[in-house]
Amino acid sequence: MADLSYKSLLETNNYLRQLSDTTYWLCITRTVQESKLFPMNPYMLLSYLNTFYRLPTQLREIDAATPAEELGDRAREVSLKVDTVNAAWGMPAFYLIGREMLMNWGLLGPADAVEDVVDVLDFSRRFNLAYHRNDGHMTNKEFGDRSQFLPERTLQVFESDLHGVVPGDRLHTAATKLVAQLSQYAFLAHCECRIGLHNSGPYNFGDNRQLIVRDFFELTEGDYPWLDGIATQLPFGNLTIPIVFKDTNFNLMDDWASFEAEPSYDASNIAAVGMYTSDALTDGYQPVGMENAEKLAETMESYREILNAATADLWKRIAGWSREQMIDAGALVYSSVAKDFAHLAGTYRQDDWFQLDDRVQRFKPLMNDEYGRDNLGEMVGLLGFPHQKTSEYTMARYSGLNQNMLTGVPYSVLTDDDFAPTAGSTLSGSSSLDPKTGLWTTSAGRLELDEYNRRARGFTPSAQAPEFRYLDEEWVKRHYTSDRANALYELAQRDSRTLQGKGAGLRRADLQGNG
Repeated sequence: MADLSYKSLLETNNYLRQLSDTTYWLCITRTVQESKLFPMNPYMLLSYLNTFYRLPTQLREIDAATPAEELGDRAREVSLKVDTVNAAWGMPAFYLIGREMLMNWGLLGPADAVEDVVDVLDFSRRFNLAYHRNDGHMTNKEFGDRSQFLPERTLQVFESDLHGVVPGDRLHTAATKLVAQLSQYAFLAHCECRIGLHNSGPYNFGDNRQLIVRDFFELTEGDYPWLDGIATQLPFGNLTIPIVFKDTNFNLMDDWASFEAEPSYDASNIAAVGMYTSDALTDGYQPVGMENAEKLAETMESYREILNAATADLWKRIAGWSREQMIDAGALVYSSVAKDFAHLAGTYRQDDWFQLDDRVQRFKPLMNDEYGRDNLGEMVGLLGFPHQKTSEYTMARYSGLNQNMLTGVPYSVLTDDDFAPTAGSTLSGSSSLDPKTGLWTTSAGRLELDEYNRRARGFTPSAQAPEFRYLDEEWVKRHYTSDRANALYELAQRDSRTLQGKGAGLRRADLQGNG
């Protein structure tokens, strides 16, 4: 139940305004979002409505099982689909944009569903503060468009274990081709949006080198019913590819996980690469094909062949979809960005995340391409809805205009009662897509959902054990000679080729870095 106090509303509106400013900046620095295959603007609008109606109930169940700050601690140690572009930014932003749509149509007032708004933003704030604990910021924008959530102990393993490459050698060629194939496939699997891709960093690797971490999610059978039977030769659903660049400065890594670099991203500047997997059941990053450079190149080449065939298979499947199926799939990709929280907590149910709410189905007749385009552009670009206006004296952060993308909660809810406190907790919906019949691909093999949930509920990563959870890098800096610090670092070094048992006293000069 939401805490409707002055303090909680101050925190809610502060975070809401940060999201409003950041989301506006992200939108106006991008070109229009379109696809030659998917009706993107209609499916995005429906996804926002689905998020508004369903997310508060979903998050309350998750939070009761595993608090948001604990989920942030879990996500900080690995790459999961609760990263910046998905749950960290997308979850609260999609919810609030759905709220704006309903206010524009006169179906909702700014005080309505106040308990839902407070609960969603409180969950998101606690998650983000824990997730970004190492850099001390809540968003990438707040950190000057950087994303540096990984701990030193993980980065040391990366620096020591990644394999050096030079342009034209087998591993360099295999890595560049696999990243290209992964990008194409993940884009298609996610209905031609970037929710299956993530980038973070940069991290300083010395000698004018920087590391960025590239993540690719939902690569085979898992939550998406349209991936049943697709890429089943791939042993993992998620892949993480750390890449070290020389002579390249990554000067922007925003909350949509886009990056900019000077000079621009150039494969010829790649100096070292590696490959890992992680999910709700992994104890940190698990190396994939990392025994030696030849083995890694062979593994990358094999995965590329699998994904190349899978891309063709998926194209054929999607080509047979109706317009409604394309809209449903895209809307569910967007509105399910927070679903991996449920996997971490062991509370995941397919129908909770892969149905369009009955209340959302009512709006489908509106969603032709022209309305979708114009409504979305007006709401997040022009900010032309009457309720988005503020005092004529106001100058918004990035536009300088007296209008905001997202509307705050009026403090009058503390004294008035003329509002609906919540949108309700009953979830009922449907989808035009074929139901899911396949298994869930995890680091522990392909599992039935009940078994996946059971294992997730019983799993605590080693670094989150009570004796380690609160040992941050400020503590390590002063206690690196202690047994507890050594034990913490040895957790990350457990699967390392070069650092096993080295402990917490390492400096860069001690590492067997490549590149």
